[in-house]
Amino acid sequence: MFLMSSTATRVARFSAGFTSRANLAVDISIVAGAVFAACAVNGTSVDEVRHLGWVAASMVSVWVVTSAALRHYASFAYERSVLDDVAMITTQSAAVITVQAVLHLVAPRGSELPPIPFLWIMVWAPTLLLRLLVFRQIADREEPVQEVLIVGAGPIGRLTAQDMRQRGRIRVVGHLALHDETERDLELLRRSYVGDGEHLRMLGTTAGIEAVLRDVPVDEVYIAGNVRKHGEEMQDAVRVCEKFGIPFALPAYSFRLERAQAVDAQAISDGYLHYQNTSVTPWQLSMKRLFDILASAALLWLLLPLFLVVGALIRLTSRGPIFFKQERAGLYGRPFHMLKFRSMVINAEALKAQLVHTNEMTGPVFKMKNDPRVTRIGRFIRKYSIDELPQLINVLRGDMSVVGPRPPVPGEVAKYEAWQRRRLSVRPGLTCIWQVSGRNQISFEDWMYLDMQYIDHWSLARDFNLIFRTVPVVITGRGAS
Repeated sequence: MFLMSSTATRVARFSAGFTSRANLAVDISIVAGAVFAACAVNGTSVDEVRHLGWVAASMVSVWVVTSAALRHYASFAYERSVLDDVAMITTQSAAVITVQAVLHLVAPRGSELPPIPFLWIMVWAPTLLLRLLVFRQIADREEPVQEVLIVGAGPIGRLTAQDMRQRGRIRVVGHLALHDETERDLELLRRSYVGDGEHLRMLGTTAGIEAVLRDVPVDEVYIAGNVRKHGEEMQDAVRVCEKFGIPFALPAYSFRLERAQAVDAQAISDGYLHYQNTSVTPWQLSMKRLFDILASAALLWLLLPLFLVVGALIRLTSRGPIFFKQERAGLYGRPFHMLKFRSMVINAEALKAQLVHTNEMTGPVFKMKNDPRVTRIGRFIRKYSIDELPQLINVLRGDMSVVGPRPPVPGEVAKYEAWQRRRLSVRPGLTCIWQVSGRNQISFEDWMYLDMQYIDHWSLARDFNLIFRTVPVVITGRGAS
């Protein structure tokens, strides 16, 4: 296995998307092969096995559809936690086994089909082990998924950027120069990028950090300055990061050390102390993500009949697609496509410009109670939040969470005040305090304050409380338009 991992990793360096393609091909082979292997263990004859191709095809189809919904093979998916991978593969295996269980009940020769417990192990164990032990390691050599901004173009900033490029999976989106950094510093920085085959992006000076963070989504800001020379500028950068809710890192050492060693070297493995704007611990985030996966997968399965009925009604009552896909701003402002049942006419976005003067909300958000763009069935599904149900797919994919601030449209984010952008510092969600406090009856500024309250006082117990409070609001349609 080590040899396979080593060889594939060398290939992955030169082939974009190699990991995803290889992972999908291997998993499909495992799912299809598990059918025949389980039959062999069950003592099924060769003649009977020949008729099981359609069974293998149906299981592979379910695996592919489920993995597409979960974005299990997306390039960024290999940065998910081990717990995420375990949950994802367990969910996909459960979907496959569910199909097999149904076939056992309804197929004419169901007793000859592979035994379910053995089939589960044959699918779940190999796909999980290969994902954790091989494909995650291969993916480390592919294009970065974490994007950082470096404040500093001098020696510290240059060495920081070199270290990140060597570690891989991190992309430096650009540098901001500190006040006393010279042309010599910038030239050395340029040369270091040429040597690594990368391109330097100078985004200005630290005075423009707020404007840069408004336009460029980043996961973290490295403030690579010397505290004794750049203390004031570094402090200003920290204030902006705190205002926006963006994690940042500061140099761990202000002095040259010859013998002394840090007590906890793991905490400063890259020479930086890392800060975040919430008190959330990794295990809490893992539990929140695990709940998102399990809850959204279960609800999508249970609500499938409702999806079919709503989809049919939308197609029968108006022209256009069943689903409406709209770009929204996600974690740290990174764009994603949010899914909804289409509740408006197909040219709703074009008509919005003609209705701006009728906006009933303050701030950059557009809301009106009797929106003429809404269709007949759209009015009903919006009132009871049925149009939001496809976002469960976004939750499974990791774009959203069950609980979190609602994802805004990028055009609205561009009009935010600096303090309001902090609502982008957590993953957006289906419901939050605003949804259970009156929704459209609340002013935009109060809505923003409620989101800040959620971010500053987040806990798992608070999430469950908001979920329970959301149920009666959805059933009664209170505050919706």
